[in-house]
Amino acid sequence: MLEFFNELNQETKGDKIIIQIRKLISSGQLKPGDRLPPERKLAEKLGVGRTAVRDAIQKLEFYGILKTLPQSGTVVAGIGLTALEGLITDVLRIEKSDFVDLVETRVLLEKNIAWLAAERRTEEDITAMQRALDAYALKVKNKENGVEEDLMFHLKIVEASKNAVLKSLMLIITPDVVKSFIDYKVCDSTTELKALKEHQKILEAIINQDGNLASAYMEEHLEDVRNFNMSFEK
Repeated sequence: MLEFFNELNQETKGDKIIIQIRKLISSGQLKPGDRLPPERKLAEKLGVGRTAVRDAIQKLEFYGILKTLPQSGTVVAGIGLTALEGLITDVLRIEKSDFVDLVETRVLLEKNIAWLAAERRTEEDITAMQRALDAYALKVKNKENGVEEDLMFHLKIVEASKNAVLKSLMLIITPDVVKSFIDYKVCDSTTELKALKEHQKILEAIINQDGNLASAYMEEHLEDVRNFNMSFEK
């Protein structure tokens, strides 16, 4: 497996590692279930520090491209590969019309995802959602940007829905959601504090297996994004 990777120039890190992994996946040299070399060996092969490798792997894990399994190391996931294409697209900026479509799609998906999650969640799902919420709460408390932690909470909800197609759809749009939120400054300290409280309500409804309430809370939660979206349509 290590022979597939080529040494990188010292100034190329992070995204360059992601691009190389993408090419290996696209070419079939890396397949779902394949294990990546250990961090240390991969860093040596690429000619970069372990921090750059770790950051790239964590980013790919966030988007569902890779996953770390106990006693198995980091492996290529079986879904989410299309999301990688969106993550490293050559398009430098989302057009306004694309953002409008993105918001509409997200609202339609997540209302139904919340309902399914309430019906199908397990104790393990509750733990995963709570951990994601705690990570977001920490960012809000420290007045730091919590866009990725916010989206991770939503991805844990879709995992609880036990619908692989919905999860794949969310993984496809997630990179553009993150990018557009940052580009258009959708979130600030005030909106993130409000979002945190709304997340807590959604999680409580899911824990109580109240699908209708979870769906309603999710729609309410996304109302600010919908309202922000309307400013592009004027």
